[in-house]
Amino acid sequence: MDFTGQVGIVTGGTRGIGKAIAVGLARRGVSVVVAGRNPDAAREVAASLSAMGVKARGIKLDVSHSGEVEQAFEEIRKEFGRIDILINNAGITKDGLLMRMKEEAWDDVIDINLKGVFLCTREAIRDMVKQRYGRIVNITSVAAFMGNPGQANYSASKAGIVGLTKTVAREYAGRGVTVNAVAPGFVETAMTDILPDNIKEDMKKLIPLGRFGVVEDVANAVVFLASPDSGYITGQVIHVNGGMYM
Repeated sequence: MDFTGQVGIVTGGTRGIGKAIAVGLARRGVSVVVAGRNPDAAREVAASLSAMGVKARGIKLDVSHSGEVEQAFEEIRKEFGRIDILINNAGITKDGLLMRMKEEAWDDVIDINLKGVFLCTREAIRDMVKQRYGRIVNITSVAAFMGNPGQANYSASKAGIVGLTKTVAREYAGRGVTVNAVAPGFVETAMTDILPDNIKEDMKKLIPLGRFGVVEDVANAVVFLASPDSGYITGQVIHVNGGMYM
């Protein structure tokens, strides 16, 4: 797959799955905007992508703030001229059992994980509708389908992404825009490294393939959905979980 000349935005692109997606797009000739709350990390990733021979830029972006999102997308339009691909990957966790979960922990996770997808999609879709082409891929989670103790806020946010994905897919299919989601299972990232070893081992027993995923497993699925080759796929959730959920 080579889609040289296209412009893609990856939110939460400074590490883990987001960084792997940015690299995957750059390898196929896409100009990539790496967005994250840490501007130095975003610029560092963008510099590594530029070394691969593509145009890249790192920007500071808190996807939960509408004004910041609007300003960032306007700057991207001015510099790159178009937006072909949006990868909504930014996400956080603030775990805790429901009875002990503070309202702030609920609001913060919903604002970034779900509201952020809404705000970024609302901006990108305008460009895609005008050019009658676009690819939007949202990162949800196996937790949206199975639930996970201690993650009521996270599971709810990721389930909300599934409903949003299907609705936007129906609204804009006639304009050449596809909208899909990828649901990772247990993937080795900095976010999961903090879990106790006994929990990791218990999780591995639930995976038929017998191993945890790596970020490239998820990135490969995302890059395909972001490519021109996926033009007859929309409103779908692709599960990348080693068989953990079927």
